[in-house]
Amino acid sequence: MHRLEAGACAAFSPPSPPKRETRMKLKINSVLILLTMATGIGAAFAHPHVWVAVRSEVVFAPDGKIAGVRHAWEFDEMYSAYAVQGLGKDGKPPTREELAPLARTNVESLAEFEFFTFAKQNSAKLAFKQPENVALEANDKKIVTLRFFLPLETPIAAKKPFSFQVYDPTYFVSFGLEKKDPVTLAGAPGGCSLSLVEPAPLVATENQKLSEAFFQNMSPGADFGMKLATRAIVACP
Repeated sequence: MHRLEAGACAAFSPPSPPKRETRMKLKINSVLILLTMATGIGAAFAHPHVWVAVRSEVVFAPDGKIAGVRHAWEFDEMYSAYAVQGLGKDGKPPTREELAPLARTNVESLAEFEFFTFAKQNSAKLAFKQPENVALEANDKKIVTLRFFLPLETPIAAKKPFSFQVYDPTYFVSFGLEKKDPVTLAGAPGGCSLSLVEPAPLVATENQKLSEAFFQNMSPGADFGMKLATRAIVACP
């Protein structure tokens, strides 16, 4: 899938969020902070409003079981600009230490939304524990990346396929996999394989629906974002 392009987020002037998304904005205000800066723009612009480029690593424990998923989420230019505003010295990007409070807020707030990470084995949903090794960093271009490890509640053997997707059910945030090596295996036993299943493209009629009105009226549990999410599948002998 696409990597973030310069100005991608700026192409969409963020409208006032509809009611069902206001709660999300308040709960993950650090991720959607840019939306608090714009009001009264109107409701004609289509979703999404925040773009995230995803790189993930399926981490294996020494005993060969899958221990969890390590994420690196690179945010779009507009969010990054707001995130680093007022931070850093002499025009330099802020340090991890300066961004640490924002990193904590991100992760604490995202817990309610299951960290936008949905894993399964044998069609059964798997639970994650609280994230570890949380860090937010800015590169030389002041683009912000959130890094964290999501440990499974119970490590699992991968003799039966393990899969996961990263997406926002409401598509308020667009998660797209990086083009090169978006998902990798860390510490996997010999013979383990990884495959990526791309989502089916939206038909023209669905594309035409991607307006604010469509998402305001979307029924709870519609899980629209899943339609656009790549599924990573891991299997071991």
